[in-house]
Amino acid sequence: MSRPALLWFTILLLGTGAILLSLNGCGGTGSATLTGPPVPSKIQHVVIIFQENRTPDNLFQGLCLPPYGSSKSCSTNPSGSQYDIASSGVNSKGTVIPLSQIDLGTVGANPDNYDLSHAHSAFVDMYDGGKMDGADLVTVGCAKGAANCPPPNAQFMYVNPADVAPYLQMAQQYTFADHMFQTNQGPSFPAHQFIISGTSAPTATSNLFVAENPLSGIGANAAAGCIAPPTETVFLIDPSGDESSTIYPCFEHPTLTDLLDAANISWRYYAPMPGSIWTAPNAIQHMCGPNATPPNATACTGSDWTGASPKVVLNQTESNAQILTDIASGQLQQVSWVIPEGKDSDHALSNNGCGPSWVSLVVNAIGNSQYWSNTAIFITWDDWGGWYDHVAPQILNSYEYGFRVPMIVVSPYAKAAYISHVTHDFGSILKYIEQNFNLPSLGYADAVADDFSDSFNYSQSPISFQTVAAPADNAACLSDTTPATDPDDD
Repeated sequence: MSRPALLWFTILLLGTGAILLSLNGCGGTGSATLTGPPVPSKIQHVVIIFQENRTPDNLFQGLCLPPYGSSKSCSTNPSGSQYDIASSGVNSKGTVIPLSQIDLGTVGANPDNYDLSHAHSAFVDMYDGGKMDGADLVTVGCAKGAANCPPPNAQFMYVNPADVAPYLQMAQQYTFADHMFQTNQGPSFPAHQFIISGTSAPTATSNLFVAENPLSGIGANAAAGCIAPPTETVFLIDPSGDESSTIYPCFEHPTLTDLLDAANISWRYYAPMPGSIWTAPNAIQHMCGPNATPPNATACTGSDWTGASPKVVLNQTESNAQILTDIASGQLQQVSWVIPEGKDSDHALSNNGCGPSWVSLVVNAIGNSQYWSNTAIFITWDDWGGWYDHVAPQILNSYEYGFRVPMIVVSPYAKAAYISHVTHDFGSILKYIEQNFNLPSLGYADAVADDFSDSFNYSQSPISFQTVAAPADNAACLSDTTPATDPDDD
């Protein structure tokens, strides 16, 4: 079954080996020609591990604390060898609030038993025109029956370093980018659209962005994308910042996977659930190939989802992870997106602390395989989750950029023990892939982003892989065979 023709753009494979891409629409750059043949790259595989809802100040405070680091390791005016991480913040009343410790998951002495708003309105409150003093205005939702919830200054927390030791190890050994920004100013649904296409625009010619999660929330009776219930809608934001209009959450525009397919570059998207807001391909109509015309579809049945070896692999958990099988059997695709399910994510209130176990499991599998010598792994987080962060983003338009999210680049050619203060965003990952595989630009966030060139040194002696130490809860995480979960309402 072939893909439907993509009428809004044309890719011509020219006899000289050049690729011409012509596209119109939001952020489009007209046409781009890459002349060939391409120079063979030392990186033949790119893996994007997309975690959930954290900021550097919240998740990586351990880089500034013994036994992993010291206060001298961090500064809000950092040198090249210091992390840009703050130990305190300022609230809307001008009061300095020291960050307090909280557990990563929902179990422990100080459990993460609440969630924070990360809607666009929460971004506006916390950003406060660039002053970054409105975190205390971000609303808090507590778990049912949670004691002493919310705690004082619930937004001004940092994760217990012992809970995220694998992340700290990788950040200190490879490249840690402390000026990585989510490309959108809102929650997960649009963020996951940006990581496959560089935009959340509903069409290639629209000047709008999808700005929020579906309005009905996520749960047993709801779904996102082209298989959402007929009554489902999602807010749009216009160039003036107005969010008064809505749309059914099924979109149609090119994605990076179209460029990969045109160039015969293999890819796979490992996803938690078919209707998840974290399963980005379900919201692109030509990728979903819905079993009925939206809004009456109930399943994605396109060629990416079906067959003996589908490109979109569903129901992935730590105990049922095809990414591990593919690595072990020599079937790792050239580009992979690895998306956690709720328990294996770092999403507040939804995770059980197994996120670092899940990420280190994938990294160790690659590092101890035939693929280590030619792979680049990008580990980043999809949005800020409502947690405090002190660095104000540069605003490009009504919806780009959002707040900082952590970023670790793991590769034998990543600069060792390097701190990148260069501005990166989700478009930077797409641009890196485009340049690495000699692809044209999509013309969206990738067109204006950097390409992570500061974070790699292809002339260095390749870094020998050191197995990432498993966290204390690794055995329990591996043995959890419960079905994949999704956040109740992101």
